[in-house]
Amino acid sequence: QLQLVESGGGLVQPGRSLRLSCAASRSILDYYNIGWFRRAPGKEREGVSCISNDDGSTDYADSVKGRFTISRDVAKNTVYLAMNSLRPEATAVYYCAETAYPNYVWPDALGMEIWGEGILVTVSA
Repeated sequence: QLQLVESGGGLVQPGRSLRLSCAASRSILDYYNIGWFRRAPGKEREGVSCISNDDGSTDYADSVKGRFTISRDVAKNTVYLAMNSLRPEATAVYYCAETAYPNYVWPDALGMEIWGEGILVTVSA
């Protein structure tokens, strides 16, 4: 059973950067898509970004385009989310997730099969 472990969260001031990591217990190439989701206090879970292992294409929520970057290191079985120019509204628990479903459509959270436990990111002065 694949396991995903997020790291890199914490408290950061507005305007600063943070990089989240999602370490998989086996090859990330076993899965078609890897995504980052978040759940802010009092809000529903939303998709942040996704990367396809098929062709390396990426997707982003409109709210993070141009500031967040998803990437992967296949050798390390790790996916990253670099977050720049962070805003207070980015405060949330961030989750990484993977799916082996080839017809997965972003940003459908229900289509993801394996989830990490999440990590808290707090953007505050």
